Amino acid sequence: MFIQQTDLFSGMNKGFVKEVFDVTIKESFEKGDVLFSEGDEANHFYILLKGRIRLGTRETGQVVHTVSRPGEAFGWSSLVGRDVYSASAECLIPTKLIRIDRDEFQRILEKDPTNGLVFFKRLAGALGERLISSYGALGLARSSEDHRTYGSSLTLQQSSGETGESAQ
Repeated sequence: MFIQQTDLFSGMNKGFVKEVFDVTIKESFEKGDVLFSEGDEANHFYILLKGRIRLGTRETGQVVHTVSRPGEAFGWSSLVGRDVYSASAECLIPTKLIRIDRDEFQRILEKDPTNGLVFFKRLAGALGERLISSYGALGLARSSEDHRTYGSSLTLQQSSGETGESAQ
């Protein structure tokens, strides 16, 4: 069962994974096919089996992320309380994926809150990794020493007196 091998479901209760697998739909798409557009109603999330998906904004054409690793999930706007997708998803090459209906998945999560909690912790971790990756792509990533704040608005450098401003 491939879904159990994905990062989001790895090691979870087999009954839970089987129930999720039972509501999945395997789909194939061609290069240039659009799975959803920014602003479309967010009814599904997806797991890549094979291919490449460009996630981006239609207005600016900016690529937000490229889904290319088998097992990688996307379209999770549908899972985190958003009514619409925040980006568009376009197939860059012929693609195979698993589609999971939001309402069916929510029903499964409500029946098994323990596995649901594990799933959302893993989803939060995946979102964090994607955010860090985006920062790096934008050149915004710095070493942790450069921007540690210790709960204040002062950075490590500022707290040690290195504010970059001269005393007047």
